Amino acid sequence: MVPYTGTLGATVVQLDPGQVRVRLRDHRRVRNHLRSVHAIELSNLGELSTGLALLGALPPPVRGILTGIDTEYRKKARGLLEAEAHCEVPGVAALIEQVVEAEIRDAAGDVVAVVRSRWQPSPVPPTSHSEADAGGAA
Repeated sequence: MVPYTGTLGATVVQLDPGQVRVRLRDHRRVRNHLRSVHAIELSNLGELSTGLALLGALPPPVRGILTGIDTEYRKKARGLLEAEAHCEVPGVAALIEQVVEAEIRDAAGDVVAVVRSRWQPSPVPPTSHSEADAGGAA
């Protein structure tokens, strides 16, 4: 996990290619001055779930890079939260754009936020032999 994202303290409860559910416990570290989960933490939870859904479905040697994120806040987020993301992954022969959406719900099942993440899956460019050798030279 990305070190910053790990500070959320989220738990992955389902991880299948193209489908993910992630839970976040409401605790002091993720709260704002209004005693609810901070807006950026909700965006972070959405990015985590959309990224896991997409990246977990990509075959090697394909990678995904986040290029944008849009978060719609619908309700103050309190208590146990669950983010769910689904995506279909097309074949990736060249750079493409894929939008993946996550809904974040509270314990009552109400949607507190919707996160739309724009990802660019692309084949990992091959490294030249000289670049690999240069990295290990003393």
